[in-house]
Amino acid sequence: MATLILPGEWIKNWEKSGKHEFVQLCKELTEKTDHGNETKDIQAALYEVCSQVVQGNLKIDLVSAVLGEMMELRDDLPSILADVFCILDLETGALEEKNKRDHYTHLVGACLSFVPEAILKERLDPETLESLGLIKQAHQFNQKIVKIKTKLFYKQQKFNLLREENEGYAKLITELGQDLSGNITSNLVLESIKSLIGCFNLDPNRVLDIILEVYESRSEQDEFFLSLIKSYMCEPITLCHILGFKFKFYQEPNEETPKSLYHIAAALLNHKLIELEDLYVHLMPVDATIVEEHKREISEAKQIARKLVTVVLPSEKSEDKEKEKEKEEEKNEKPPDNQKLGLLEALLRIGDWHHAQSIMDQMPSFYATSHKAIALALCQLVHLTMEPLYRRAGVPKGAKGCALQPLQNKRAPQPTESFEDLRKNTFSMLCYLGPHLSHDPILFAKIVRLGKSFMKEYQTDSRPEVKDKMEILLSCFLSIADQVLLPSLSLMECNACMSEELWGLFKLFPYQHRYRLYGQWKNETYSGHPLLVKVKAQTVERARYIMKRLTKENIKQSGRQIGKLSHSNPTILFDYMLSQIQWYDNLIVPVVDSLKYLTSLNYDVLAYCIIEALANPEKEKMKHDDTTLSLWLQSLASLCGAVFRKYPIELAGLLQYVTNQLKAGKSFDLLILKEVVQKMAGIEITDEMTSEQLEAMTGGEQLKAEGGYFGQIRNTKKSSQRLKDALLDHELALPLCLLMAQQRNGVVFLEGGEKHLKLVGHLYDQCHDTLVQFGGFLASNLSTEDYIKRVPSIDVLCNQFHTPHDAAFFLSRPMYAHQILSKYEELKKAEKGNRQQQKVTKYVAACEQVMTPVHEAVMSLHPARVWDDLRPQFYATFWSLTMYDLAVPHAAYEREVNKLKAQIKAIEENSEIPLNKKKKEKERCTALQEKLQEEEKKQMEHVQRVLHRLKLEKDSWLLTKSTKNETITKFLQLCLFPRCIFSSIDAVYCARFVELVHQQKTPNFCTLLCYDRVFSAIIYTVASCTENESHRYGRFLCCMLETVTRWHSNRAVYEKECANYPGFLTIFRATGFDGGNKADQLDYENFRHVVHKWHYMLTKASVHCLETGDYTHIRNILIVLTKILPCYPKVLNLGQALEARVHKICLEEKDKRPDLYALAMGYSGRLKSQKVHMVPENEFHHKDQPARSATPASQQNGPGSAGKPAANTSKTEEGGFEDGDRVKDKSQGTTKPVNKANSTAAKVTTSNGNGALNSTKAVKDDKEKSGKEKKEKKEKTPGSTPETKAENRREKQRDERAGKEERLLREGKEKTPKADRKLDEKSGKDDKAKAGNGEPVEPARDAVKESKNKEKGDRNAAIATLKSPNPRSDSAESERDHKRRKLDSHSSPSHSSSVKDSSNELKDPATKQHINFNSVARSKSREREVEKKDTESVQGRSKEKKEEKERKERKRDHAVNEREASQESKRRKDENGTNSSKNSQSTSPSCDSPLTPEKEKTKRSKSSSKEKAESVKAERASSGGKKESRHEKSEKKEKRDSAGGKEEKKHHKSSDKHR
Repeated sequence: MATLILPGEWIKNWEKSGKHEFVQLCKELTEKTDHGNETKDIQAALYEVCSQVVQGNLKIDLVSAVLGEMMELRDDLPSILADVFCILDLETGALEEKNKRDHYTHLVGACLSFVPEAILKERLDPETLESLGLIKQAHQFNQKIVKIKTKLFYKQQKFNLLREENEGYAKLITELGQDLSGNITSNLVLESIKSLIGCFNLDPNRVLDIILEVYESRSEQDEFFLSLIKSYMCEPITLCHILGFKFKFYQEPNEETPKSLYHIAAALLNHKLIELEDLYVHLMPVDATIVEEHKREISEAKQIARKLVTVVLPSEKSEDKEKEKEKEEEKNEKPPDNQKLGLLEALLRIGDWHHAQSIMDQMPSFYATSHKAIALALCQLVHLTMEPLYRRAGVPKGAKGCALQPLQNKRAPQPTESFEDLRKNTFSMLCYLGPHLSHDPILFAKIVRLGKSFMKEYQTDSRPEVKDKMEILLSCFLSIADQVLLPSLSLMECNACMSEELWGLFKLFPYQHRYRLYGQWKNETYSGHPLLVKVKAQTVERARYIMKRLTKENIKQSGRQIGKLSHSNPTILFDYMLSQIQWYDNLIVPVVDSLKYLTSLNYDVLAYCIIEALANPEKEKMKHDDTTLSLWLQSLASLCGAVFRKYPIELAGLLQYVTNQLKAGKSFDLLILKEVVQKMAGIEITDEMTSEQLEAMTGGEQLKAEGGYFGQIRNTKKSSQRLKDALLDHELALPLCLLMAQQRNGVVFLEGGEKHLKLVGHLYDQCHDTLVQFGGFLASNLSTEDYIKRVPSIDVLCNQFHTPHDAAFFLSRPMYAHQILSKYEELKKAEKGNRQQQKVTKYVAACEQVMTPVHEAVMSLHPARVWDDLRPQFYATFWSLTMYDLAVPHAAYEREVNKLKAQIKAIEENSEIPLNKKKKEKERCTALQEKLQEEEKKQMEHVQRVLHRLKLEKDSWLLTKSTKNETITKFLQLCLFPRCIFSSIDAVYCARFVELVHQQKTPNFCTLLCYDRVFSAIIYTVASCTENESHRYGRFLCCMLETVTRWHSNRAVYEKECANYPGFLTIFRATGFDGGNKADQLDYENFRHVVHKWHYMLTKASVHCLETGDYTHIRNILIVLTKILPCYPKVLNLGQALEARVHKICLEEKDKRPDLYALAMGYSGRLKSQKVHMVPENEFHHKDQPARSATPASQQNGPGSAGKPAANTSKTEEGGFEDGDRVKDKSQGTTKPVNKANSTAAKVTTSNGNGALNSTKAVKDDKEKSGKEKKEKKEKTPGSTPETKAENRREKQRDERAGKEERLLREGKEKTPKADRKLDEKSGKDDKAKAGNGEPVEPARDAVKESKNKEKGDRNAAIATLKSPNPRSDSAESERDHKRRKLDSHSSPSHSSSVKDSSNELKDPATKQHINFNSVARSKSREREVEKKDTESVQGRSKEKKEEKERKERKRDHAVNEREASQESKRRKDENGTNSSKNSQSTSPSCDSPLTPEKEKTKRSKSSSKEKAESVKAERASSGGKKESRHEKSEKKEKRDSAGGKEEKKHHKSSDKHR
């Protein structure tokens, strides 16, 4: 009661101002008319004052005087004051403080003059009345009260039974049943009733019962009877008892409570004439029974569902039928009505939502509305509530609709005028309605339309003040969709219109909200309601029935059945269908075709169900063997591609799912993206392309679509547009690209820890292929502006997003092409000149403007030292061009045009096709033909412009300060190898680019060296490839071999395309001087030797990989060999060696690894078919028989001994250098097996995976020599001067030679493999043949020459090591061979330049220190390396000044010695023909053997003594102290010839013996 607090100042200053203020307050309160609240306020004021008196804060007489004055304000004020005294009586009676009780009694006593005693006797306790003196004794007073109550309530008034007359009741019924349409009011009738009661002594309660009976029969007269009852009734409880008695009468079996009784009860409740709590207890059944019934319904529904989804045997079926019959018989005895539900319905009919809600709260959820009558009543109430708002905002254009009459009940919920009003009652009504809104589809549609109207307002109204309200309303609509709309749709039987109507609302929600709703609908909604449980089971049963019968033949009929079923319960249907597809992938095609009868909502639900199935955490995405992806995932991915292409389903959710999986580091689901892009955009990724397809892929978009793919995927325009829009709208294009590019390495280093290597490779390939496919889609479908806006610059991609360089350029390449094209168009418009030359100039200008920032940007991608070897311009040009820019596939264009012509002809000849269809098809083919021809013309012009641009740029591509070896190393490392395994087209591009750079006569680019590096070191590259990369690498090698084979097969072609080109120069100068000397060019025959050597190196690498036993090595080399089969093997003995190894693999892997067995068998069969095209070795390259026998070990060097392309390749040694390699290996005194050496070699890597080629080849071939070579090196450490070293070598040489030759004989027999021995025998015969023809054969390396080599080799090793940009590995390579290569100065990539180069290179001390550091770091034998390094650095410093001085002298004497140089050049040319020159800057690819004295004599006989003297003089003048000139070598050899004739004879005897 104490809601009003009087200010403390009033109490303190009561006499002065407080009294007046209090009286004024009371006057204001009595004047207020606030529907009864004023009484409470006055009570509170009086209570405050009286409580102050009780507490002793105010004097009693002052307060009593004020209260007495106030009694005049209202008539009922004494009663109100008595109520206050009653409360204070209770409060003070409970207190222990006696003074407060005394204050209270004195206050009441003082107020007796104006508060009637009767009122006080009603309200106060008997003890208080006794203390006030109003009664004598409290005990007697209590007894008297009991007697009066007994007399009133329990004693029967007999006079009524005796005296009441039936006539009175008859008159009463007549009075109540009269026509009420006139001026008769309830008051008049009430007076008549009172008269009848008095006259005929009628029982008032029976009169009330008769009034209710008449009201029940005249229920339309609500207003009259309600006002009559209101006036007549004394107590509500009496009325409740009478109503309860009426309801109890109908609580018997087979009795039905009349609706009229429900109506009057609802009306009395609505007008508050009775209380719901009082009436509710009289209604049946009790709440506990209702709860039990609800539980029983749920359990029955679940049981039915269980029966539907389980297989029932025939015997069990009959038993179940009998049980069902028994239950039906039991149900025949109809239970009594549920009176609570009847009352609820009546309340809803009259609009009393408050009381209806109270009744529904007493029952389980949706129990009440599961009864159709109640659901319809509630629907009608919702109709009436939302009618005004629907008329204003929900009626679609053109719809009339029928207006509803509002309820007459003023207490009914107020109609809604705005969306905000829906929150008051409408939303709560709908929530109580739940899934049973299905009974009223019209109301369903109205709510959905209101939702659409609200969403439009929500999306357009951006005022901040209404934002919060809008958000609340949005969440309300989402809740209604979740709890009401979707469950109701499940109970509607195949109502497609409602499904489409609902999609109109749902499509306005973001897909995140929609998918949340679908998830709730699928996983939770069906479990809560008995009806929905049954519906779910029935849907599954029906789906099973349809899917069992679905075939390609009955797609139409089954599709319609699927459509009907999906309108109501799509989640359940699709869940079952997807589970079947995951088991049986042959269902995919018929299922996709049968989905054409779905609604838009169903398609969206299907997308959700697919994503949920993909994300199922209970399913493993790998097979049990952990090597391949699970079939269910592959099936779902295939379904995704087909469904999303064929039907207009939103892709955002699926794309976001793939993105999220990539963010989480999971790449399995990229399979989905791959399928979607392939099907929707028609972009196919496969490494099994035919050469024709690959050729078509280098053309324009139209040619790609027509001839580039296996499946001609037509009509992808709309689907690819949808995919593009989804990616752009949700900003997923670039994130997907970047995530895929980063995930490639993530697959290996993050995901691949515990996974099988085969699976890791598969996932890497999938990730890479999808990136290539997706990037291709973006490049071809995004507009220029969209693409440029989304793809950042190359430096940002690489440095900020850590995108691998190959992927970054792949993404940027289309952007450069777009920018160049648009800039070119701008320049063309600016200056109107149509001449071809002007166009080309403008194109070059456009390229410069676009690519200059790129050249600057790429500088940050690599360390600064890289750009010492390659120009950024060359690097960017290589990475920015494609095959489309380099060549026009005329054959592919012609092929597709001919196909179209043939199609047109076939159409014309086909008489079955209707004329109009013929015409359309012909028009289509003709239009395609024209497009292709136009595209070809456009590409031709483009290629001409690009080639012209490259011609202008080529001179500035490669720096002249670098050696060709370093340049080639960086080119292979940073350009060729990363790109050749990126895609099949890139593999072709790399090969063609190398050829183009050669054809352009690019300065400082050595084609020969480039090809040699590619063919000579394939083991590491092959071993590190995935399966798909092996396909691409094989294709790259095949294209490279095609070019080489073309040059090899025809002298005229070679002379035309190679003879005078700088790429075939064999003196590698760092000065940029590339021309002139014919002797520096590789002639045709020597080129054929080089090609044979490359073929041999490929064979050696292949045999090594096949013999490792490692899965990856074998699989990859078989793939590569299959790819290069058109060009390799061409030599019969190499082919036979391969065939033997592959046959061995077939036998070994048949039962172990079936995939390897299949690969090997496939290759073996194709290899046999190629055998007819193979030629003997002497036909592949020219070989002459030697005149006398010579030692093979000294004649020839195997491919492992740095055999590289050179001008003066020895014809003799090329014939059998495999033999030479093997024998030479044995001569080094090692016993390591080949495989072990190679496995060790695999650990030695360099910056480009190829190493400095010298090191790489030594790793492969010459490891066996390394152990003893190091010991020899240490023993033979050079002295302080060359003279002392030479003397030491001569002294030791005789002893060493005899031991070596013996070891050659012994080890050659023990260790040479059979295949190699065959080659050895052949090479020996070839050498003899050459000797027989009179051509000099290079004999064994004699001891004196070897000593000389050692002397100079130890000095030159330091310089060469300092010069090489790549680290060397001592444990992987024979140091002596390494030094010999330096001295021989052949064109091996293992040395950085010629002898002449090396002195120039020492100018750069920084480079020397950096590379020397690398050399030390790579050494496995640190102590020896440190010792070697110290020696080298001391020698380098002591000679540096001398070299500088000598270099100046060489330049000064160059003009004087021009004639001598010319003669020297001629002599070298002659020597080139015989392959015996040792004065040339570069020697045979496999020649390390120094010249013998016999050969020296032959050479001396060919030149005059004067020439020799002059050349010696010239060479001495141009040579540094650390390096001796070639002519000095000749003179020293002559001296040794005269001194060591016996030694030479002995040496030859040893050689003959070995032969």
